[in-house]
Amino acid sequence: MKKRTDKILELLTEKEKIEVSALADTFGVSQVTMRKDLDELEQKGVLVRERGFARLVSRDDIAGRIAHHYTQKKQIARKAAALVEDYETIMIENGSCCALLAEELSATKKELTIITNSGFIADFIRKKTDFQIILLGGIYQHDSQVMVGPLVKDTASHFLVDKFFIGVDGYDEKAGFTNKDQMRAQAVNDMANQANELIVVTESDKFSKRGTVPLRLEDKKIKIVTDDLLSQSTKTKLENKGYTVIN
Repeated sequence: MKKRTDKILELLTEKEKIEVSALADTFGVSQVTMRKDLDELEQKGVLVRERGFARLVSRDDIAGRIAHHYTQKKQIARKAAALVEDYETIMIENGSCCALLAEELSATKKELTIITNSGFIADFIRKKTDFQIILLGGIYQHDSQVMVGPLVKDTASHFLVDKFFIGVDGYDEKAGFTNKDQMRAQAVNDMANQANELIVVTESDKFSKRGTVPLRLEDKKIKIVTDDLLSQSTKTKLENKGYTVIN
């Protein structure tokens, strides 16, 4: 069953902002209870409270991107988390699906070690788990809260992992997975060199979009974890290219 906070986010993705009183009426709870739910979401950084209203933060902020397609992203996070065993050491790259995966892992797994270049993810789960979190060094990108640059390669080279979870901005049938940011794409490549298997976690609509920077991951073993809205024709095309698709 979906948590009430999940349902609140779904409603907010449909409207610019909603009155707190209207949300309380919708869910049949008191405004005091509703404010507690909104406080929880505000602490996560996904919404802002203002004069009796609640609204999502900007899509330019990674916390804001978490709220968009939230139901699909939570579904993806649960499926991806099932691929991880207790006590594993894994890598997770930046992105909204990756952040929700880290949150799901914190609720369902024991004693993981997470290596990441995402300052956002490290902070997002820090109060929810006692996992060991290793934050790779690099140049800090303020909006995405991610580390990029040559130090990512240097610090990642000290580790070897079985699984590396990544987000993508799009897909091209010729070029493969793509990103919008050249430095973030390079960071993905540098971290991918330290992993046996790459697991792409992304919404199905990304397969109809294309970023500007190819990730060039063709020589890697890749699983794709996406939502159940992926068309059968797209799934077949991906599987024909050698990808394992979980949707």
